[in-house]
Amino acid sequence: MMGGMRAVVQRVDGASVAVDEDGETRTVGEIKGEGLCVLVGVTHDDTKEKAAQLARKLWSIRMLADEKSCSDIGAPLLVISQFTLYGDARKGRRPTWNAAAPGPVAEPLVDEVVAHLRALGATVATGRFGAKMRVGLTNDGPFTVLLEM
Repeated sequence: MMGGMRAVVQRVDGASVAVDEDGETRTVGEIKGEGLCVLVGVTHDDTKEKAAQLARKLWSIRMLADEKSCSDIGAPLLVISQFTLYGDARKGRRPTWNAAAPGPVAEPLVDEVVAHLRALGATVATGRFGAKMRVGLTNDGPFTVLLEM
């Protein structure tokens, strides 16, 4: 087994993601103030159930100031797909991506995480799946946690 859905979660004081479109850089997702920036990686054996489990964890994890969660204070989340979380650089000098699920598998599962968060009441901004993205954030703390479902 390769593990499960993986997320790098950062407590932030604002975060955004931009993509280049038609020669211009456009912001496609942004949160302001205290919240979480979440990079989500999907592997081959991940399921909708794991996506729901990750969403519940993200909504309730006590990473914000005064040990609060997003659900406690209605803090927003910026969720960005990140297949490189499954990069393996143990051998050689180039990472391999064999453990990362292909786009047709990964995209719907990242969408599931977002949908479950929104169903729980979260305000969620997102990146754009498969795009070359530029992520900007102010890591508050810094405070970063790795979650695996």
